[in-house]
Amino acid sequence: MTAAGDGGGRALIRRNSLREQIAEALRDEMMAGRLPAGRNFTVKEIADIYGVSATPAREAMVDLAAQGLLVSEPHRGFTVPEFTWDDFLEIFEARTLLTDNALRHLTGRTHRYDWSRLPSLRRRADAATRAARAGQLDVLVGCDLRFWHEVAALLCNERIADYLGWLRVQSWMFAAPHLRAAGGDLSGVCWDRHGELVDRIEARDRRGAHRVVNDYNLFTVELLARRLGHPLEGIAVLRLLREPIGPRPPP
Repeated sequence: MTAAGDGGGRALIRRNSLREQIAEALRDEMMAGRLPAGRNFTVKEIADIYGVSATPAREAMVDLAAQGLLVSEPHRGFTVPEFTWDDFLEIFEARTLLTDNALRHLTGRTHRYDWSRLPSLRRRADAATRAARAGQLDVLVGCDLRFWHEVAALLCNERIADYLGWLRVQSWMFAAPHLRAAGGDLSGVCWDRHGELVDRIEARDRRGAHRVVNDYNLFTVELLARRLGHPLEGIAVLRLLREPIGPRPPP
């Protein structure tokens, strides 16, 4: 196991409490597929890797277990959970419905959005796009997570932002190992239209932003279904993604 953040050595711990930093580093490892499903480790192992005492390591792992991102096993430590295709479809449906509802009101709720976040959103979009086009999966998972959190935060609803972030972590925990397992160059494989979405949001183009996000969600589920050999029939939320975007709702 390598620590997240430097491609091979110990992770660089810079922000927040040790507890939060270790949890974030472990989360990034799992999102990138470097800690695969079924991987078991102890508090001592994690404490040794990050050069900290057992207390913050244990607290971080307990926090991740409370979020469903680790499984606590008595006398065995903690194990990375396995998300099935059915689990992914539930996660996918939940995040699709949340983003669909938020973007339907982009024009009618201008006063509710924090437009001061646009420069940061643009920077995060550029970073995610570069990583996707270069096929840098290890970089992309973090950039993508931060980009979509910034999108949700711009909506001025931190609960939605936090919940969507949690769903997206689980999505990557499912998807990244399958993308790695396929082998080959990932350049151009992952979605890279982050900048286009920012353009549409900045223009207050509700229909355009909604369409880009719908295309993103369709791209994601179709890519994974194709790679894993699963049919798309019966996924009810696809109908929502494929329907024409209606007229702007009244303010």
